[in-house]
Amino acid sequence: QVQLAESGGGSVQAGGSLRLSCEYSLGSHSRPGMGWFRQAPGKEREGVAAMHPRRGHTYYADSVRGRFTISQDSAKNTLYLQMNELAPEDTGMYYCAAGFGDFRTEVGALRSGSYSYWGQGTQITVSS
Repeated sequence: QVQLAESGGGSVQAGGSLRLSCEYSLGSHSRPGMGWFRQAPGKEREGVAAMHPRRGHTYYADSVRGRFTISQDSAKNTLYLQMNELAPEDTGMYYCAAGFGDFRTEVGALRSGSYSYWGQGTQITVSS
């Protein structure tokens, strides 16, 4: 059973930075693809960043490309999301996810259907 636990959320002013962490345990599973999603009030959940399970290739939504960086420390079983130049539109609940779907393309990697396991989420609030 894959288990995920996010941390690092909070409130920040526009232009600031935050780093989210996701500690994971894979149980008996081989390494899955991993990603970060977010959901703003009244909006659908959207993928913001993802990482291919073996090649380490990273994918980003256009709205965060150049500002957010996904990384992984396998020795610590931790996935990170470094978020810089935060804006009010980045406000939302951020979720860590893991799965064995299609990570060959950006569209597949940022689609929620590629993921089977989700954390509980951590709130990010960016004030102007």
